Amino acid sequence: MSTTRPIAALSLVAASALALAGCASAADDSAEAVPEESAAAEPTSVEVEDNNGTQTVAVPPTSVVATDNRTFETLADWGIELSAAAVSLMPETIPYTTDDAIVDLGTHNEPDLEAVVAAEPDLIVNGQRFAQYHDDFAALAPDATILELDPREGEPFDAELKRQVAVLGEVFGKQAESEELAADLDAAIERVKAAYDPADSVMAVITSGGEIGYSAPGNGRTLGPVFDILGLTPALEVPESSEDHQGDDISVEAIADSNPDWLLVMDRDAAVAADDPEYTQAAEVLEDSEALAGVTAVQEDQIVYMPADTYTNEGIQTYTEFFNDFADALEAGA
Repeated sequence: MSTTRPIAALSLVAASALALAGCASAADDSAEAVPEESAAAEPTSVEVEDNNGTQTVAVPPTSVVATDNRTFETLADWGIELSAAAVSLMPETIPYTTDDAIVDLGTHNEPDLEAVVAAEPDLIVNGQRFAQYHDDFAALAPDATILELDPREGEPFDAELKRQVAVLGEVFGKQAESEELAADLDAAIERVKAAYDPADSVMAVITSGGEIGYSAPGNGRTLGPVFDILGLTPALEVPESSEDHQGDDISVEAIADSNPDWLLVMDRDAAVAADDPEYTQAAEVLEDSEALAGVTAVQEDQIVYMPADTYTNEGIQTYTEFFNDFADALEAGA
């Protein structure tokens, strides 16, 4: 019996199978190509809410300008390149200060606003000390989106810090990083609340030029909001207090009379005048004061200082670090 025809038949079957497999493979390749094409069609803009309403931001931004001190550390940590910024307002702890490629817009007192034109920005992250120049930037860079995310009056301060980084996370594709920053802040707050005894009174002060200023609970500069965030018991409440950057006038006698169990301190000059021969550290001002020698906070070494660069770096990382330092001190004394 001849075996030629069955072999031929088998060859035909095999060829057909190969052909079908080839079709299936081509179909699979075609199916795989669809998600790749879809992925290529990424959005070219995002809509976010800032203090002035809905803003449309081109993504990724090609030229970014930053003037809001609260945002500098976040942008630097995320590796965002800046074309122009208020470099003169940045503390040395921010790496942008050593980047000569960034156009310096100066300080809010002596700004070089026109320099923003050469940067041709499509995004300006504006705020804090530069908030007053919103309209100037709009006129000088009409094609740029201006984002302003300063903490809003009447809103919980910690929530506003988290809102700021959340919006920036949407713009720069750093949602996971912004969520981590928010979680770190919440964890630090919970540490303080768990360790703090409401029976202990607290006073917040700002030192500048060797003098002590009072930061009122609720509305005082920098430290005022922490009373509400942490549920602290004020040692003293002064009517008609302000948000002055050096704090309100208060006598050491008034501090001594209120006898706070804890002192929370921002050393304003540590951020802007540490190289000045006349600079006096906050620790010297408070701990070497004869008038305050009998105060519980001084006697028990219950003084917590904010990070040295706080005055020019009041973002979410600064408060997280400070709250953890406060929690460390509370837990150590428990």
